Amino acid sequence: MMSGPQSIPLAVEVSKVAQEWGNALPILHEVRHALERLATTGAPGLIDLRAIPFGPGDEARLLARLGRGEVEAVIHALGETQIWECAIPAVWVIDHYNAEGERIALHLEIDRIPSLLMTQAEDLAEATARLDAILGGEAGVGSGA
Repeated sequence: MMSGPQSIPLAVEVSKVAQEWGNALPILHEVRHALERLATTGAPGLIDLRAIPFGPGDEARLLARLGRGEVEAVIHALGETQIWECAIPAVWVIDHYNAEGERIALHLEIDRIPSLLMTQAEDLAEATARLDAILGGEAGVGSGA
Protein backbone atom coordinates (compact mmCIF):
# COMPACT_ATOMS: atom_id res chain seq x y z
CA MET A 1 0.00 0.00 0.00
CA MET A 2 1.39 3.40 -1.02
CA SER A 3 1.39 6.34 1.29
CA GLY A 4 2.47 9.93 0.83
CA PRO A 5 1.88 12.30 -2.06
CA GLN A 6 2.11 9.52 -4.67
CA SER A 7 -1.05 7.90 -3.29
CA ILE A 8 -3.19 11.00 -3.79
CA PRO A 9 -5.13 10.88 -7.07
CA LEU A 10 -4.46 13.93 -9.17
CA ALA A 11 -6.57 15.32 -11.99
CA VAL A 12 -5.58 18.39 -13.98
CA GLU A 13 -8.42 20.49 -15.29
CA VAL A 14 -7.92 23.00 -18.04
CA SER A 15 -10.25 25.94 -17.70
CA LYS A 16 -12.83 26.55 -20.39
CA VAL A 17 -11.24 29.97 -21.05
CA ALA A 18 -7.81 28.39 -21.67
CA GLN A 19 -9.37 25.81 -23.98
CA GLU A 20 -11.22 28.45 -26.00
CA TRP A 21 -8.30 30.87 -26.24
CA GLY A 22 -5.29 28.56 -26.52
CA ASN A 23 -2.13 30.64 -27.05
CA ALA A 24 -4.12 33.67 -28.19
CA LEU A 25 -4.71 34.84 -24.61
CA PRO A 26 -1.03 35.00 -23.55
CA ILE A 27 -0.16 36.78 -26.80
CA LEU A 28 -2.88 39.37 -26.19
CA HIS A 29 -1.36 39.98 -22.74
CA GLU A 30 2.05 40.40 -24.39
CA VAL A 31 0.53 42.90 -26.84
CA ARG A 32 -1.00 44.77 -23.90
CA HIS A 33 2.41 45.10 -22.22
CA ALA A 34 4.05 46.17 -25.49
CA LEU A 35 1.40 48.88 -25.98
CA GLU A 36 2.05 50.16 -22.48
CA ARG A 37 5.82 50.25 -23.16
CA LEU A 38 5.24 52.11 -26.41
CA ALA A 39 3.01 54.67 -24.69
CA THR A 40 5.36 55.25 -21.75
CA THR A 41 8.84 54.91 -23.29
CA GLY A 42 8.30 55.06 -27.05
CA ALA A 43 9.94 51.63 -27.41
CA PRO A 44 8.30 49.53 -30.14
CA GLY A 45 7.60 45.83 -29.74
CA LEU A 46 7.74 42.84 -32.05
CA ILE A 47 6.15 39.43 -31.52
CA ASP A 48 7.21 36.61 -33.85
CA LEU A 49 4.04 34.56 -34.23
CA ARG A 50 5.84 31.83 -36.18
CA ALA A 51 7.95 31.10 -33.09
CA ILE A 52 4.88 30.37 -30.97
CA PRO A 53 3.44 26.85 -30.89
CA PHE A 54 -0.11 27.51 -32.06
CA GLY A 55 -2.70 24.81 -31.66
CA PRO A 56 -5.54 24.33 -34.13
CA GLY A 57 -7.37 27.61 -34.60
CA ASP A 58 -5.10 29.68 -32.30
CA GLU A 59 -3.79 31.97 -35.03
CA ALA A 60 -7.23 32.60 -36.50
CA ARG A 61 -8.66 33.21 -33.01
CA LEU A 62 -5.90 35.70 -32.20
CA LEU A 63 -6.28 37.63 -35.47
CA ALA A 64 -10.07 37.67 -35.08
CA ARG A 65 -9.76 39.12 -31.56
CA LEU A 66 -7.34 41.79 -32.76
CA GLY A 67 -9.66 42.69 -35.62
CA ARG A 68 -8.79 44.71 -38.66
CA GLY A 69 -8.47 48.48 -38.78
CA GLU A 70 -8.61 50.96 -41.63
CA VAL A 71 -4.97 50.99 -42.79
CA GLU A 72 -3.28 48.36 -44.92
CA ALA A 73 -0.35 48.15 -47.33
CA VAL A 74 1.20 45.60 -49.65
CA ILE A 75 4.90 45.50 -50.46
CA HIS A 76 6.11 43.66 -53.55
CA ALA A 77 9.78 42.79 -52.99
CA LEU A 78 11.14 39.23 -53.12
CA GLY A 79 7.57 38.07 -52.55
CA GLU A 80 4.57 39.83 -51.11
CA THR A 81 4.33 41.37 -47.66
CA GLN A 82 0.89 42.28 -46.37
CA ILE A 83 0.66 44.81 -43.57
CA TRP A 84 -2.47 45.91 -41.78
CA GLU A 85 -3.28 47.76 -38.62
CA CYS A 86 -5.49 45.86 -36.24
CA ALA A 87 -8.67 47.32 -34.79
CA ILE A 88 -6.40 48.20 -31.87
CA PRO A 89 -4.33 51.25 -32.88
CA ALA A 90 -0.54 50.77 -33.05
CA VAL A 91 -0.86 46.97 -33.40
CA TRP A 92 0.19 45.86 -36.89
CA VAL A 93 0.16 42.45 -38.55
CA ILE A 94 3.16 41.91 -40.84
CA ASP A 95 2.66 38.82 -43.02
CA HIS A 96 5.64 37.91 -45.28
CA TYR A 97 5.53 35.51 -48.24
CA ASN A 98 8.34 34.38 -50.53
CA ALA A 99 8.22 34.48 -54.34
CA GLU A 100 6.54 31.04 -54.35
CA GLY A 101 3.70 32.33 -52.16
CA GLU A 102 4.76 30.44 -49.02
CA ARG A 103 4.51 32.25 -45.71
CA ILE A 104 7.98 32.87 -44.33
CA ALA A 105 7.21 35.18 -41.39
CA LEU A 106 4.26 36.44 -39.38
CA HIS A 107 4.78 39.22 -36.84
CA LEU A 108 2.82 41.56 -34.68
CA GLU A 109 4.58 44.92 -34.56
CA ILE A 110 3.55 47.33 -31.86
CA ASP A 111 4.52 50.81 -33.02
CA ARG A 112 3.07 54.03 -34.39
CA ILE A 113 3.97 52.87 -37.92
CA PRO A 114 5.57 49.60 -39.03
CA SER A 115 9.30 49.92 -39.61
CA LEU A 116 8.91 48.39 -43.09
CA LEU A 117 6.82 51.38 -44.16
CA MET A 118 9.31 54.00 -43.06
CA THR A 119 11.64 55.36 -45.72
CA GLN A 120 15.06 53.79 -45.32
CA ALA A 121 18.04 56.12 -44.76
CA GLU A 122 19.70 55.02 -48.03
CA ASP A 123 16.53 55.82 -50.00
CA LEU A 124 16.14 59.18 -48.30
CA ALA A 125 19.72 60.10 -49.18
CA GLU A 126 18.99 59.28 -52.84
CA ALA A 127 15.64 61.09 -52.96
CA THR A 128 16.98 64.59 -53.73
CA ALA A 129 19.26 63.28 -56.48
CA ARG A 130 16.34 61.45 -58.11
CA LEU A 131 14.13 64.53 -57.99
CA ASP A 132 16.96 66.68 -59.35
CA ALA A 133 17.30 64.27 -62.29
CA ILE A 134 13.56 64.56 -62.97
CA LEU A 135 13.67 68.35 -62.71
CA GLY A 136 16.94 68.68 -64.68
CA GLY A 137 15.16 69.30 -67.98
CA GLU A 138 12.84 71.96 -66.54
CA ALA A 139 13.67 75.55 -67.53
CA GLY A 140 14.36 77.87 -64.67
CA VAL A 141 14.74 75.20 -61.99
CA GLY A 142 16.88 76.60 -59.24
CA SER A 143 17.35 79.93 -61.06
CA GLY A 144 14.73 81.82 -59.06
CA ALA A 145 12.78 82.62 -62.23
